[in-house]
Amino acid sequence: MKARILGLVGVFAALSFTTACNQSSEQEQKIQALEEKIAQLEAKGSSITPVNAQTTQAADPSTLGAFQFEEMEYNFGTINEGEVVERVFNFTNNGEAPLVISNITASCGCTSPDWTKTPVNPGETGFVKVVFNSTAKSGAQAPTVTIQANTNPTVTRLRLRGNVTPKTGGPAPVGPVKR
Repeated sequence: MKARILGLVGVFAALSFTTACNQSSEQEQKIQALEEKIAQLEAKGSSITPVNAQTTQAADPSTLGAFQFEEMEYNFGTINEGEVVERVFNFTNNGEAPLVISNITASCGCTSPDWTKTPVNPGETGFVKVVFNSTAKSGAQAPTVTIQANTNPTVTRLRLRGNVTPKTGGPAPVGPVKR
């Protein structure tokens, strides 16, 4: 009986090994065929465009403005909680077309921007004013404003950076206190 079981196990193992070898051989053939196709495409200098790819065109420089900021980051140092920091970032349009700022968004509600709302002609200057209110803020702060305009790239970021010292003697912390 044991010999019969061992014989069946041996036959099953041999069949499994043969099937695995055949599958492995088929996979190797498929891989080889794909590698050959890739080599042919590379030799022709052809590139494959994905089906879902969008066509893009290089932007015409004559339709773009170009920011040239005097500075793109302002370090306001260390301030006390509740103080307001205001910084005006001046820029020149170094592009070939009037620069139009379409939108500016702040990274948080503690920061509010204002900017030149009219188109800035080539060679002329404009501004982006950033106001940071440190109320209820403490520690290292780095609020940003994101500018969207007819520039390349279309998004430009300005940043304020500094530390806010928390008020002393403020309200007691809310929640359980570890002792």
